[in-house]
Amino acid sequence: MTVTETPDTTAEARPAKLGAVGWARWFWRTLTSMRTALILLFLFALASVPGSIWPQRGVSDAKVAQYHTDSPALAEWLDRLWLFDVFKAPWFAAIYLLLFISLIGCVLPRTAAHLRELRRKPPAAPRNLSRLPQHAVLDGDLTVEEAARRLRKLRFRVITGPGWAAGEKGYLRESGNLLFHVALLGLLISVGVGSLYGYRGNVLVVEGDGFANTVAAYDRYMPGTQVNAESLEPFSFTLEDFQATYIARGEKRGQALDYSARLAVSDRPGAAERTYELKVNEPLDVNGTLTYLIDHGYAPTFKITDGSGQVAFEGAVPCLVVQPATFASECVIKIPDARPRQLGLMIAFLPSAVPTQDGEWTSVFPGAANPAAQVYGAFAGDLGMKDGRPQSVYEIPAEILKKMTPLVMKADPLEVGRKLDLPGGAGSIEFTGVKEWMALQITHDPGRMPALLSAALATVALVFSLTIRRRRVWVRIGDGGAEAGGLTRAEGGDFGEEFARVVAALNHGPNDGAKNAR
Repeated sequence: MTVTETPDTTAEARPAKLGAVGWARWFWRTLTSMRTALILLFLFALASVPGSIWPQRGVSDAKVAQYHTDSPALAEWLDRLWLFDVFKAPWFAAIYLLLFISLIGCVLPRTAAHLRELRRKPPAAPRNLSRLPQHAVLDGDLTVEEAARRLRKLRFRVITGPGWAAGEKGYLRESGNLLFHVALLGLLISVGVGSLYGYRGNVLVVEGDGFANTVAAYDRYMPGTQVNAESLEPFSFTLEDFQATYIARGEKRGQALDYSARLAVSDRPGAAERTYELKVNEPLDVNGTLTYLIDHGYAPTFKITDGSGQVAFEGAVPCLVVQPATFASECVIKIPDARPRQLGLMIAFLPSAVPTQDGEWTSVFPGAANPAAQVYGAFAGDLGMKDGRPQSVYEIPAEILKKMTPLVMKADPLEVGRKLDLPGGAGSIEFTGVKEWMALQITHDPGRMPALLSAALATVALVFSLTIRRRRVWVRIGDGGAEAGGLTRAEGGDFGEEFARVVAALNHGPNDGAKNAR
């Protein structure tokens, strides 16, 4: 007797392991799918939102520092999550790179498939055209050759066979779809190039002063990782005059009409100067480096004499605006060279000063109709400028003020040409005139124009992708007459109206006014 062993079919079936190669293929297919690209695009937009909620280093450093002062515990956690440096955060860079790779993985195979589709001929006519969504019986004696000629007049790609003609058009739909993704890639590349090879900086310039485009001349300088001092365009200019025009009467009194700065510009060392009128929406362009006017204010001029009779300070002092409607401003003057003791002055500048009923002074108009400077704090003592810690030129720290001796607290306003003597032989302060300052943002972004072109290309491509449909039309001619059928390869839209025009052209010949010929 022969015994035959049978396999154990009750054993539990185990799934095959993917292995490293299998997992790599799965990851790549998932990453390069259109769904993943859309999710990453949404995450990219979502990841940019914190940059507009919390202040960012390099843009609002003072606000970041204030956040650490007001809410130190919360600021510490925000710092750990890179929410004060969103666009430099590792998680933001990861989303950016994954989106970049995903788009490339989507575009390349779809481009190859589309190129094959462009070379493919329209399919042959079905046997029963009456089953198609669009169907019509044709009039007259129509031959296959004539039907093909008339379809070509309507810009269909046409092939013929025994007793039939087939036409197709609307390939620009997929072309627009692919072009949109290519433009999106171009936009990402442009942003990356701009962040690597571009730079921007801010500077404040007072009337009569100049600026040379060097790193040391900036108040704040933010270079790209591939930018060095030699990368800066070597131009310079002098602010000859700044004019701000305001409405003087009516309900809109005090509203700004125009800002204009007259510059004497030298495009390179040794070049002849040219005059340029800088306005808010008309930046100075020197070989792709743009200078924008972003703010302005007043810079009253003072002459300060110390207790020894020497002029310790003379010049303009930029003031920060505290009341935008009237341009009432505040400024600080630090005189570390004053003798016998250093001086610190806090001054309110009033462009159009008038007294109020309670004995105070205020400004009623942003123009300098009646300029006045009011010393509301004068202190003598150590300004703490030798301990190596940086200080803002626009304030005297409270801990330093506590150690200084107050000399004057809210003196009467000074008109131009008037002088205030400080008590105790500490010196005097003379209000000598009024200048204006302008704040500039200087940017060089090599990715700016490519980004603009990519955005425009993406818009055009999106229009093609959303408005054009792939359409197919067939004509079959037999003993029983001629008939036509048609359908679209994409849902949405009404093909009936265009199909009616195609039928009319097949019956009577195409005319010059045929529409939807994409």
